[in-house]
Amino acid sequence: MLESRGQLDFVRQQVRAQAQPWKGTFDAMMASQYASLGYVAKPRAVVDCGPYDHPDNGCSDERRDADAAYTSALAWYLTGDERYARKSIQVMDAWSATLTDHTGSNAPLQSGWAASVWTRAAEIVRYTYSGSWPDLARFQDLLRNVYLPKVITGSTSNGNWELSMIEAAQGIGVFLEDRHAYDTAATMYLDRVPAYIYLTSDGPQPRISVRTHASTPDQITKYWWGQSTLVDGVAQETCRDFAHTGYGLSAIAHIAETSRIQQHDLYPQVADRLRVALELHSKYQLGQPMPTWLCGGQLQRELGPITEVAYNALHNRMHLDLPDTERLTDKQRPAGLDMFSMWETLTHADNPG
Repeated sequence: MLESRGQLDFVRQQVRAQAQPWKGTFDAMMASQYASLGYVAKPRAVVDCGPYDHPDNGCSDERRDADAAYTSALAWYLTGDERYARKSIQVMDAWSATLTDHTGSNAPLQSGWAASVWTRAAEIVRYTYSGSWPDLARFQDLLRNVYLPKVITGSTSNGNWELSMIEAAQGIGVFLEDRHAYDTAATMYLDRVPAYIYLTSDGPQPRISVRTHASTPDQITKYWWGQSTLVDGVAQETCRDFAHTGYGLSAIAHIAETSRIQQHDLYPQVADRLRVALELHSKYQLGQPMPTWLCGGQLQRELGPITEVAYNALHNRMHLDLPDTERLTDKQRPAGLDMFSMWETLTHADNPG
């Protein structure tokens, strides 16, 4: 998921050739705490999360540990040093031996964020490391019994919540070879993406997900954070802030990328929306003056390093024009770590797949 073996082979070749931007991102990854062979996991039985990590009872620890497992898995494949594969397994085993539940108002979102990264790590290790993983079945049970129930039913909250949960459900479906979970995630995805990114062809009002309670024009405008003037690419959370919108756009790209690798390519069904959303948000992130009709002229421009996967897919593979996204992608390189978007200049920059 997210990267095929062929894509990882391409990255390994570029790193060994000391080609940029891959080598620079690789060096940054290997210098981070997440690639440390001395990294120590901090599992707990119950992770309790509130809004914006208030309270934070294991929430940031769980996300950091998932990031460390994934980073170590990448380090293993790109260096061939088995110590990193064993470190990734060690971190995953620590949590599969301990975690029993997520609680608090943000439990579904926390589950989505963590599981979407755990499964990437586990997939790489499972299919590329020839050493033993005695507790693999226990980790599978963790995904099946602790994470999947929290994410598989979707969300009535903001779109970035559900998209993150869908990414997790899809990843769990792939890792467990659970076709029902995968198909459920794909169905939710094809309902949520058109309800998250507006196209003029939608008509005078944005589409609404079947799991969203807003129905009247006033309710819909409130759900879209007060934005009533609609143009191609405006997202449901644009007027909330670019950071949360970026989480949603990142998840949209990750899910489509995994679907392509699984020979169930969803890019054609979301490409138009994803392209215009990336262009609109990239343009303003690059500093174009705010129009008063968009969010009252007050935008919180905090779009993270979330463009690499989508830009590579839409521009390099599908040959779509994304000039503002290209400029922003170049400006933000090397893309580091931002929630569940990690080291994506390394893994996806100009990667033919």
